[in-house]
Amino acid sequence: MGSREVIDLEGVRVTVAGLGVSGIPAAKVLHARGAHVTVVNDGDDARAREQAAELEALGVTVRLGDGATLPEGTELVVTAPGWKPDKPLFTAARAAGVEIWGDVELAWRLRGPDAAPWLAITGTNGKTTTTQMLASILKAAGLRTAAVGNIGVSVLDAVLGDEQYDVLAVELSSYQLHWAPSLRAHSAAVLNLAPDHLDWHGSMEAYAADKGRVYEGNRVACVYNVADKATEDLVRAADVEEGCRAIGFTLGTPGPSQLGVVEGILVDRAFVEDRHKNAQELAEVSDVTPPAPHNIANALAAAALARAFGVPARAVRDGLRNFTPDAHRIAHVADVDSVAYVDDSKATNTHAAEASLAAYESIVWIAGGLAKGATFDELVAKSAKRLRGVVLIGQDRALIREALARHAPEVPVVDLDRTDTGAMLAAVREARALAVAGDTVLLAPACASMDMFANYNKRGEAFAEAVREIGS
Repeated sequence: MGSREVIDLEGVRVTVAGLGVSGIPAAKVLHARGAHVTVVNDGDDARAREQAAELEALGVTVRLGDGATLPEGTELVVTAPGWKPDKPLFTAARAAGVEIWGDVELAWRLRGPDAAPWLAITGTNGKTTTTQMLASILKAAGLRTAAVGNIGVSVLDAVLGDEQYDVLAVELSSYQLHWAPSLRAHSAAVLNLAPDHLDWHGSMEAYAADKGRVYEGNRVACVYNVADKATEDLVRAADVEEGCRAIGFTLGTPGPSQLGVVEGILVDRAFVEDRHKNAQELAEVSDVTPPAPHNIANALAAAALARAFGVPARAVRDGLRNFTPDAHRIAHVADVDSVAYVDDSKATNTHAAEASLAAYESIVWIAGGLAKGATFDELVAKSAKRLRGVVLIGQDRALIREALARHAPEVPVVDLDRTDTGAMLAAVREARALAVAGDTVLLAPACASMDMFANYNKRGEAFAEAVREIGS
């Protein structure tokens, strides 16, 4: 499991880069362990000053409005995961031979000798759902566990808190993995790979390489997506412990060392005796909520990691039955005039929207927002045959409209030239006019929400409210 000694931070001069959800806990942990801590932060607003005052009361030095300069004498940098690798602070640290860790790396280094092993999950889409599914399965097996990481509970809190765990389900972003060089999981999964955060990583190759770090040093299983060859390539490139196995998941019939689906049953041909001849039934497709294809894939990945940890088949079924996804993830809002209205506001990129669109046969699609540099030709071309109509909202809707003109010219498009929050009710009314009985009106924007809404949750809430209004 990698290095087991708890590092000695007494008297070490540590610079923490960034206040916020990871920087503040890291500064407190480092200070409590005797380090001389200086926090640097780009911003100098009222919130930052409030946070700084809290840390300064403990004896931590805080420098606001200057996140570019490396404090003199720095021996270690601990960074918030979102800080880009090309920042001048990091350039100076590398030039001085100073190590740079994220909060995940710090947590990994501070684990005690009896620490719970980590089952790690990354990927462009589906990370949170899969991590929560995995935690539900582990709990159904009677194990003490928590879903932690990029998901709400910080790994530092999980590792250093009073609660004892048998195993942790750890969601990791590409940012967190970039800054976690010595992480060595029990088993790990990369769910899928699609262009995302390329402005941060610099290239698709760098993004994939950071995702692939999750496989380094795995002991038992590297779980990959059979339908996404890039994930298997990352397994092949990884340096793992002897005996670690590559385990695939597929929506088709599984081969040996794979989990898959046979006649509506999730089956395991990886963690069974004589996997060339035998398969273990785990659950039914109907045990997964919602039973959309991409969510079945999430369930299979979670099941693979749980089985790698020795969890019995019954716990996989019970854990999946007990699981309810977070809001705004392909959530059925209501039926109005025999048309289903589905909120997948969490589909903030094209890869997620493609998975969402693939779940329904005839769709009136509500899309648009902030494109974040994305292109939409592939998404539209793959989904065109399912589209009854499209309603476009948001700042970058023209990009989707142009892709529709190229690849689905026969599909009716309503282009709402609005970015105010009231546009959602107008969009839902337009979608209702386009839909016929048996259709699904699907909010899967393929874009970020911040041009119109505070976040994707608010966008999803606006959609649900609009559906309730037209149905009343």
